[in-house]
Amino acid sequence: MVSPIIDAARIVKDYGSARALHGVSLQVGAGEFVALVGPSGCGKTTLLKILAGFEEPTDGRLEIEGKDMRGVPAASRPTRMVFQKLALFPHKTVAENIGFPLKLQKVPVAETKDRVRGMLDLMHLRPDYLQRYPAQLSGGEQQRVALARALVSRPGVLLLDEPMSALDAKLKKSLQAELKKLHRELGTSFVLVTHDLEEAMMLADRICVMRGGHVVQVGTPADIYYRPANMFVAGFIGETNFLPVAAVLTASGVQVTSPLTPGASAEIATEHVAPSLSEKGTALLVRPESIRIVRNDAKAGEWTLEGVVEEYFIKGSSTQYRIRVPGLEAAVIVDLAGSIVLPARVGETVRIGFDPTQAFLLSE
Repeated sequence: MVSPIIDAARIVKDYGSARALHGVSLQVGAGEFVALVGPSGCGKTTLLKILAGFEEPTDGRLEIEGKDMRGVPAASRPTRMVFQKLALFPHKTVAENIGFPLKLQKVPVAETKDRVRGMLDLMHLRPDYLQRYPAQLSGGEQQRVALARALVSRPGVLLLDEPMSALDAKLKKSLQAELKKLHRELGTSFVLVTHDLEEAMMLADRICVMRGGHVVQVGTPADIYYRPANMFVAGFIGETNFLPVAAVLTASGVQVTSPLTPGASAEIATEHVAPSLSEKGTALLVRPESIRIVRNDAKAGEWTLEGVVEEYFIKGSSTQYRIRVPGLEAAVIVDLAGSIVLPARVGETVRIGFDPTQAFLLSE
């Protein structure tokens, strides 16, 4: 990244004796969409507030557009924020809400009207909405007004603090698609805090996974999903299965065996092995969609396990099975393509299989 629009280096934030951020570093490129994810209390919202200027770091360096942000108030930064609760002014019309940042900047009235109308078109809101009040709008329309207000002053960075968490599932999907399109059209850098991991995977160019005030891994959605840094990231991003294995280093990769599949072994290529591999707690990460139910069609090199169907969930496009395999503490999760005919029922003994060479090897 030659010239990141955001360059946060070793950011520390203390609240009294409690440390919320432990030397966090993150870069965001111009026009990039970055999502911050992690369990509650991991520090992602604190980091967002520091970027916005609502909190000052205890230590560390923050530059935005190449300028040191120490002591620079929120209103003077090239950032704008959309809050979880939107914070629209209930006594102001849509036009007044969207144009409020321009009023503070003393932008001429005629230019303000033109830019407000332009944002209305961008957000697919009808012109007659300009004279409505927030209470007269639906949740999705209020969301668009909040986005328009944040973008009307043409910030270099848009910060989003779980702006769609209160919406129903169908409306959320629609707005997610619009947000992705909006990001592509504007070329503005977006930083999103979200608890919705699917949302982060769908929208972001890169995902920053945080835990306990630390950055655990930063990477593309594919990197985070298929090549997680450790078991925490693997288990946090999507559902997964961990199968215990013994690992021996070879010239071209790692040879693995498992107590669950006596007599079977496989060589895992280097690109499917975590860089931080250790000798203890080694496991194969097998995603649910990589496992199938084996009838009489076992494939060469495939590892198979026998278990009892504990439960299944019909999701429409897929059916998820939870299969209890002897020797494993957690049930094996299997995602199969959806079908009107169920391949197995609760209580049925089935054989499942997967290709170990396509799994990912990692450790604690």
